[in-house]
Amino acid sequence: MIQKSLSSPPGAGRLSARFRNINIILFGMAFCVMAAVMASAFNKVIKKVSSDYAASYASGAASALSAHIVKELGLMAKAAHSKEVVEWLADEENQDKKLLAYEEMSGIVGELYSYNLYVGVENSRHEYNVEDKYEADNIMPFITLDEKKPEDAWYFGCVNSKSEYQLDVAMDNERQKKRVWLDYKVVQKGVTLGVLCTGLDFTNVAGELFSQYDKNEMRGFIIDENGIIHIDSSFVVDGKVTYNAFEAEIAKKLSDPEFLAEVNSHPRGKDGYFLATGPPLVMEMPTGPYRYMTVAPIRFTTWSAVILSDFSSLLNMSLFMPVFLTMLVLLILFSLAVNTASRRLIFVPLGKLEHSLSRLKENSEQRVYGLERCDELGNLSNTIQDLFTKANYDALTGIHNRRFMEENFPRLLDLLARAGGLLSVIMLDVDFFKKYNDAYGHEEGDACLRALARTLADSLPRGNDFAARYGGEEFVAVLPNTDEAGARLMAEELLTRVRDLTLPHAESQAAPFVTVSIGVTTGQVVYPQTWEAYLKRADEALYRSKQNGRNQYTFLALETQ
Repeated sequence: MIQKSLSSPPGAGRLSARFRNINIILFGMAFCVMAAVMASAFNKVIKKVSSDYAASYASGAASALSAHIVKELGLMAKAAHSKEVVEWLADEENQDKKLLAYEEMSGIVGELYSYNLYVGVENSRHEYNVEDKYEADNIMPFITLDEKKPEDAWYFGCVNSKSEYQLDVAMDNERQKKRVWLDYKVVQKGVTLGVLCTGLDFTNVAGELFSQYDKNEMRGFIIDENGIIHIDSSFVVDGKVTYNAFEAEIAKKLSDPEFLAEVNSHPRGKDGYFLATGPPLVMEMPTGPYRYMTVAPIRFTTWSAVILSDFSSLLNMSLFMPVFLTMLVLLILFSLAVNTASRRLIFVPLGKLEHSLSRLKENSEQRVYGLERCDELGNLSNTIQDLFTKANYDALTGIHNRRFMEENFPRLLDLLARAGGLLSVIMLDVDFFKKYNDAYGHEEGDACLRALARTLADSLPRGNDFAARYGGEEFVAVLPNTDEAGARLMAEELLTRVRDLTLPHAESQAAPFVTVSIGVTTGQVVYPQTWEAYLKRADEALYRSKQNGRNQYTFLALETQ
């Protein structure tokens, strides 16, 4: 057996490691790309959802106040258009009409937010107060309205207005509360008979609107058409407003350029700061503690709800960390599964195939791994085995061919030279083989060669020995670490075994059966010997055997240089 000087490199192991490393790199790249894409997508979703939330909350605040106003306006319209109220204001001194009107209004007052109603009569400029519970004897005016008094401006402003009703925010001096005042005209045939007035407790309404919000994430304002702040959610505590006097303009409270540009695009005192109808205006703020600002018009008024919000804190990326971690774990498990499956299905069998090929170089009898498999690796193994057989074995006799001998002989010499070992070479030739072919035919000649090859191979005593067909009817046996005595014994045994085959050979001049002539040489392997020197010396010994009558062996020691 030919020993290798160096162990085979673990090619399959390197391939497996390379595949694993490439797989890890690709996995990392895929995860980074996917994470970036998902982060971008999530960011867009977060922006969209945050914007929608901001618009929804602003609309909710505006709608809540609008709902209160709409309810109050409906009740005021009902009172202002009632027959009893119109007839009484047209005939103020008629007690019966006054009682009927008061009865009608007191029923409506019970449904009003403030539970009271002020009535101003145009003809007399008298002002009455209607409670939900009243005494008939108390139906008396308590003041006379005066255009010069600021506190009576609500009445004259509504009378002179072209609108059917007016809204205003002002203090109720009697109750010391800030209110949303609703002033509604009472008209008969185009003539204004008077004004009905009620007020929502603005501090309570505003408290209801803003107490639900987290002040760290939202701040709200209610502004009028001049941009004056009437409520600031930062002054709402436990549903109540702690400070009522707001005179600051919204433009002085907020410095965001986009907001100011939007504010300046609407003339003051005309249509209000913002459109009275339409969807909420959502702006992303580049600076400040809040990310979004939403302006929602309050229906039936020229006011707007301005909401500053930071809903991104509710939808920050940390909320999606479980998703990212789950995906990362799944990707890692997938990568491990791919690596494990690849190793088990590809690289482990490939490593075994590589190992068997390495051993095949050392031992020509070694079988290639995977010959019995029915997959691609099996096809590869059988192809390699077939190629190896054709490359290293003689097709006719089944023993090694000359190519195998010439390829392995130099390495064998190198190994023996290092250890100072002996080497014996035997060369044999079939006696009068041409005559055998002529007499018995080529098929019998081939059978004769196969029989001699088997005999030669069976005679090799050790696994390190090998035999090869050198050409035609010539064969060579290479015996490492065999001395002269061992080589002679081997030659004698070969002669005997061939004779024992008793293959008939009538044309032979040496014997009536097939015989062989043998040449033997032995030498101690040293540098710079060549394998050709051993073959040449064995061939010289073979030639002498033929000259001396064949059917014998001749030993010639290797000539030293």
